[in-house]
Amino acid sequence: MFPKFSFSARVFLCGALFATSMAAMAQKPALTAGRDYIVAVVDAAPITNHDVNLRAPSLKDQLTKQGRPVPAGPALLNAALERLIVEKALLQHAKEFGITIEDDAVDQAEQRMAAQNQMTVAALHKKIKSEGTSVQRFRQDLQDQLVLQRLTERNVPSRIKISDVEIEQAIRSRQTVNESTNPDIDLGHVFIAVSEKASDVDVAAAQAKAQTALMHLKRGDDLARVAKEFSDSADREKGGLMGLRSASRYPTLFVDVTKNLSVGDVTLVRSGAGFHVLKLVTKRASNVATVTQTHPRHILLRPGGQLSQTSARAQLAEYKRQIEAGKADFAKLAREHSQDGSATEGGDLGWISPGIFVPEFEEVMNKLQPGQMADPTISRFGVHLIQVLERREAPISERELRDLARNSLREKKFDETYQLWTQEVRGRAYVEYRDAPQ
Repeated sequence: MFPKFSFSARVFLCGALFATSMAAMAQKPALTAGRDYIVAVVDAAPITNHDVNLRAPSLKDQLTKQGRPVPAGPALLNAALERLIVEKALLQHAKEFGITIEDDAVDQAEQRMAAQNQMTVAALHKKIKSEGTSVQRFRQDLQDQLVLQRLTERNVPSRIKISDVEIEQAIRSRQTVNESTNPDIDLGHVFIAVSEKASDVDVAAAQAKAQTALMHLKRGDDLARVAKEFSDSADREKGGLMGLRSASRYPTLFVDVTKNLSVGDVTLVRSGAGFHVLKLVTKRASNVATVTQTHPRHILLRPGGQLSQTSARAQLAEYKRQIEAGKADFAKLAREHSQDGSATEGGDLGWISPGIFVPEFEEVMNKLQPGQMADPTISRFGVHLIQVLERREAPISERELRDLARNSLREKKFDETYQLWTQEVRGRAYVEYRDAPQ
């Protein structure tokens, strides 16, 4: 369907606070909330006092949302100034690479922002103006962010180095977690069935039968004999054994009531179907790596021409309403309207491992329970109506395991690598601080 970009320029959008040397901080002018003037020049690009004061509130909001400490007063203004200095240096660096952003890309970014805030582009422009920013300035800032994103994608991933030793350590760590949370177990099972229409007397009789079976197992009687005498389950033909498999492949109820048992221990639990006498026969660390896979389907509309992003969202919202009301079939709508290659399959994307789709799609998909549909979701490919059909724990090959480990390490190293790179770029830039005019 659509590949996942290696990295997005999340750093620019999340509002990371750049570190500054004490010497640099000492050189900075006294910033105020008053009149406008040039406070710094970065490679001939000016930064004004007005620019700093505009940036400070958004930086404060971003740091707050991230749970980061927020500087107060002049320190916040200095942090905003440093942010602007780094961005100016990076933009100059982007010019050296010849990175440009077309107006169409800015238009699309603007449309995505409006849709995410559930408003039209016109309404977005009105809100921007009410906050004291011109539309021209807003679009220029948006274009700059897109330039920085493209610059980051070009420079940062190639700087991230991951050794074979790190991959092996990550795999061992993952296996350790898997062994403790998803061991291989074999349960002995004696099942006493209780019908939905059973009377209280029938339920009491079934419980007494289960208690008798439990007593036999506790005193060490043979599981196969007890299962043959008491069990209503097909497991009795296998000596009452359910079979050695990962805990994730057992009913959650069985795993929960046996997870603290030692091998040989027995317990009794009630389900909607009846009473279950369970014996922990085998428990061992799993040597099979697994991953949670999702089976989704989607309908994709690509805005363009006569179809705006707002119209695409409205159309998919209507499809969702019809499907939930039982008036339309998801697969049929996908075959008729989806603009993705999966349309011929009714939008079915098959079983998917983590990290395959772009983050904006995957984040929404991961929040859905099987059977659920999300509200229309915007990605860089268009607007999606996403439904999750199933989830499962699936074994993965050694190659897939190494790829997962490598991707996880890349994500962990991204921010650190990004910070080092931006510091290098800033260090090469010429920065001149200016005091307020007298």
